[in-house]
Amino acid sequence: MLGLSRELVVAVCRTLPLGLVGAAGATGLLMAALTRTTGEAGEWLALPLLRAAILAFAMGLVFLLDDPARHTTSTVPTPRPVRTGLRVALVLPVVAAWWAVALLLVPRDIRPPVADITLEAGSAFALAVTAAVVAVRCSDIARPGARLASGLLTSAVLVLLFWPGRWALLVPVQDERWAAAHDRWAVVLTGAVLVGVLGAGEPVRRWAWPVVRAR
Repeated sequence: MLGLSRELVVAVCRTLPLGLVGAAGATGLLMAALTRTTGEAGEWLALPLLRAAILAFAMGLVFLLDDPARHTTSTVPTPRPVRTGLRVALVLPVVAAWWAVALLLVPRDIRPPVADITLEAGSAFALAVTAAVVAVRCSDIARPGARLASGLLTSAVLVLLFWPGRWALLVPVQDERWAAAHDRWAVVLTGAVLVGVLGAGEPVRRWAWPVVRAR
């Protein structure tokens, strides 16, 4: 059993899109590092730059479940929830380390409240992985990551431009709505985790377009 588990871990590690995740992480760290070069503007640029770093890394995480061999591994005895959970578990230490470095790159005197901005990061990362989980469950696409990354970026822009102020999520630290906004982020995180867990199972039914045969 131990040998089988080790073989499964090795097999899953080989299919992880580490290059894409690493590239997104490097881009995010570069954005976080820019807070050290902004001079007097750093105090009000630190939060937007850190949020941009979070978005950049989240766009890498949507590729987590991309698997070109998806249709050949669908018949293996290991259930899909186990394979998906293993992928998430393997990448969690990387995410934690990345976030710690991103925070350290922001000077302490202009760093946003760590607990609150960590809640935002966790919510964004959970949404990214959940989007990948739902895409895999609801479609036959082996590599949905590119479409999801585009959708995530578009969604972020739409939220920034059109999200109702009374339900604000992206507010400055000095804004009186900061605490309420992070109550909403907690709801987003909880919802993303629940949807991700419920969506990790095998599809009950795959939808396909009917084929019309010529007579």
